[in-house]
Amino acid sequence: MLVALGIFLRSVGKPNTNFTFEDTLTQIGLGYPFLFWLGLRPRRDAWLALGVILVGVWVAWTAWGGDDPWAKNANIGHAFDVWFLNRFPRATPFVANGGGYLTLSFIPTLATSLLGLVAGRWLEDRAAVRRFVVAGILCLAAGWMLSATGLCPIVKRIWTPAWVLFSGGWCFWLLAAFHWAVDERGWNRWAWPLTVVGMNSIAAYVIEHLGKGFIEQTLVTHLGRGAFDVAGPGLAPLLLGAATLAVLWTALVWMQRRGVFLRI
Repeated sequence: MLVALGIFLRSVGKPNTNFTFEDTLTQIGLGYPFLFWLGLRPRRDAWLALGVILVGVWVAWTAWGGDDPWAKNANIGHAFDVWFLNRFPRATPFVANGGGYLTLSFIPTLATSLLGLVAGRWLEDRAAVRRFVVAGILCLAAGWMLSATGLCPIVKRIWTPAWVLFSGGWCFWLLAAFHWAVDERGWNRWAWPLTVVGMNSIAAYVIEHLGKGFIEQTLVTHLGRGAFDVAGPGLAPLLLGAATLAVLWTALVWMQRRGVFLRI
């Protein structure tokens, strides 16, 4: 269902179904069956799978060759998409993704999900905060070292192994801070604006994709472009984005208070 929802969102405004698999929901959906299976396996299997994925992706990309095997639309993932995506009905043949996003990125994305699985299991331990902090240090250091030595760059759009570790390190630290403040200290009132989004994350994602343009246009229509140029044209997109986020968040509050949650 996540894969189908991702394809649906990418097809809005297109002349026919846009079969593409780089949307966030699609990427999670492709990897989730493997994550679920590993979640039922002994804990060591998650660590083994994490290592196999990170090393395997690095080997596959570097073995492809070229001056820069990680370059945008000039890597093994792009070659796969040229073959794979043209197997589906298309208005025009697939040549390249404008942002450089890849179907095969779901594999290293699965590695990120495995870090989440590990983190969820650690939450059962009283020493969770300490583990999160140490894991954050190790992941950040490993990701930075891979990039600094030239072995693997930190590239979010294709979800390189270095990005998995680097971003995972920051997530471990954030989780440590939230777990300590909210769960251990009980300071949870300030987090309510975040829970509004977290409890309806799929709805937030879908509404943003389907309604962002309409909300922005409506705000400009009724408030005028000048309302967002008060701090100069350079900050106008930021102010418009903040106003749009406020409207989206208000819609999520309305849904929460009425017990409306979109779950899959």
